[in-house]
Amino acid sequence: MSRGIPTPGSDSGRETEPLATSAPFGADLLTDLFVNPLDPGYADAADHKRRRGGPSSSGRLFGRLATAVALAFFGLLLSVAYQHMAAGAPGAERARTSLVREVTGARAESESLERRAARLRDQVALERDRVLGGGAEADRLRDLEAGTGLAGVSGPGMSVRLTDGPPEVDPVSGEPTGEDLGRVLDRDLQRVVNALWAAKAEAIAVNGQRLSTVSTIRGAGEAVLVDFTPVTSPYVVQAIGPPGMARRFESSRTAEQLRWLRDKYQMGVAVLEQDRIVLPAAPQPRLRYARPPEHTASPSPTGSGR
Repeated sequence: MSRGIPTPGSDSGRETEPLATSAPFGADLLTDLFVNPLDPGYADAADHKRRRGGPSSSGRLFGRLATAVALAFFGLLLSVAYQHMAAGAPGAERARTSLVREVTGARAESESLERRAARLRDQVALERDRVLGGGAEADRLRDLEAGTGLAGVSGPGMSVRLTDGPPEVDPVSGEPTGEDLGRVLDRDLQRVVNALWAAKAEAIAVNGQRLSTVSTIRGAGEAVLVDFTPVTSPYVVQAIGPPGMARRFESSRTAEQLRWLRDKYQMGVAVLEQDRIVLPAAPQPRLRYARPPEHTASPSPTGSGR
């Protein structure tokens, strides 16, 4: 320190000669700290580094060269990835267009075959009625076909129309949250159909798809399938039945749930009575387990046993 330190044997308060120091700092310690806060060892090292000239020029050049090579390699990777993506885009678009064309063609062919099958079914029914002579047996068969959905029917009834509600929106960003709680699900249609059967409906169709005794309504991802045929919103469930069917449906538990969904999630729900509804026949079911009874006489064209 620059301040003198009393030595033994000296007069009290007398100062000795100042001690030698490494730097000509002031007399006050705080002043020294403000003037030169760096430790002398660090100062010596920095001074030594300055005298040596710092890193060699060859080292700096090598570092810059390595950085440039790395950036160039990264840019090359990005360029190659972009070229592959750009080159594959037309092929992917062509594949998608071809797939859409195939699906559209297969759907058109399926609809054409369904119409042809319906015409053939009508011809078979006409020939059967002609052979049976239009008697009680023909009336019984027609009633069975109408009840099982294998024949087209018409009459007074009602329709239940369901539409998807708007998706949930984030109140801060205003973007959809991905939760569409107002969307019509397959179980909603199942409840409506079951409630209509309970209200004494005699024939039901969903978006024109007639329901039979073996029909199914199920979900596949975000799609709803009725007998493996996709249906979309708006969903219209039509039913033919006796008077009072609409009133019984409106008082059901299902109708109460639909009203709650309408008020809570803005799902579209509309019930309408109609004077005349025409429902097509359902496709002929493919029975896997049912077999004709054995050792029984086949009915003759006149209805009497052989």
